[in-house]
Amino acid sequence: MDLLSDSALPISSSMQSVSQSQSIPHSVCSESCPVGHRRASQEGQPDCCFNCLVCSESEIANQTDSNDCMKCAAEFWPNAMQDKCVPKPVEFLSYADPLGALLSGTAILSSFIPIAVFCVFLKHHDTPVVKANNRELSYLLLLALVPCFLCSLIFIGLPIKQTCMLRQTAFGVIFTFCVSCVLVKTVMVVIAFKATKPNSHWRLLVGYKLPSVIVSFSTLIQVVLCTFWLVISPPFPERNSEFSTTNVIIACNEGSSIAFWVMLSYMAFLACMSFLLAYFARKLPDIFNEASCITFSMLVFLSVWLSFVPAYLSTNGKYMVAVEIFAIISSSAGLLVSIFFPKCHIILLKPRMNTRQYLTGKGTFKGKPA
Repeated sequence: MDLLSDSALPISSSMQSVSQSQSIPHSVCSESCPVGHRRASQEGQPDCCFNCLVCSESEIANQTDSNDCMKCAAEFWPNAMQDKCVPKPVEFLSYADPLGALLSGTAILSSFIPIAVFCVFLKHHDTPVVKANNRELSYLLLLALVPCFLCSLIFIGLPIKQTCMLRQTAFGVIFTFCVSCVLVKTVMVVIAFKATKPNSHWRLLVGYKLPSVIVSFSTLIQVVLCTFWLVISPPFPERNSEFSTTNVIIACNEGSSIAFWVMLSYMAFLACMSFLLAYFARKLPDIFNEASCITFSMLVFLSVWLSFVPAYLSTNGKYMVAVEIFAIISSSAGLLVSIFFPKCHIILLKPRMNTRQYLTGKGTFKGKPA
């Protein structure tokens, strides 16, 4: 018995060694999942068998063999490896942006045109074309068109509290002043024609006071509306990461959208009055023919801003700002070109037409006008 027992010892010991060499289990069913991925178990398979799925576009996994992905915070976004959350790039219409540079350059260059026209008018201030239809109002309108172009610059750059409060209100007041000047020019066209009739009471209204009163009163209403807006619910800068999944949009929240549309509606009301009045006065004698130019200018003005509304509501971020800047520049250019370019054409290129006889349709001319 001892002999058998002793001879069994090496065999038992050998089997134990083999058993121990096999005490550590190792899975070769699935490879380890890299960062940026999560493990998904395979149905009906042991735990060591799984699939590696890429984290969704807003999530990360910063460890290998992660069971779950983590969602980045509101203003953060995964990097290319999706193993780290990085801040989202900030989006706003800046001067460094090609679109911002184009719009700002256009606004600045355009602002020199009314200055040039103003100089032309001053040099020829005693000619009939300049004197017709209240030249003082023409001067005032030309000078007001300069800030009309330049106010678009307030919309470019990083939105801050001051610029957000200033940009819409400055635009509203300046443009209301310009449209009021156009309205008064139209009113004076009608009054001047009525005053030519014998014993007309309209002559009492011809003078400097009436235009000043109408322009001041019309602009004052817009000033009151904008002041009320700033006091009750002023615009403010806002960071928004909902419109874009990859950017944080910094824009001005208008505070009260009702106040914004009331401001635009009042300006449109004045433009409509100018358009209707000029349209009915367009067939007056040639000396009062500026009504045709005013009609066209208001048609362009209203068309631009009617197109602005759906375009503004259908965009967001820097493109929403760009749409408004484009409307500001376009409508300013419409006023300038429609009202003043025909006069500049006569002053500079057709000086023989710049006579009272030609404007009233009297007299004869030999040869073609220069």
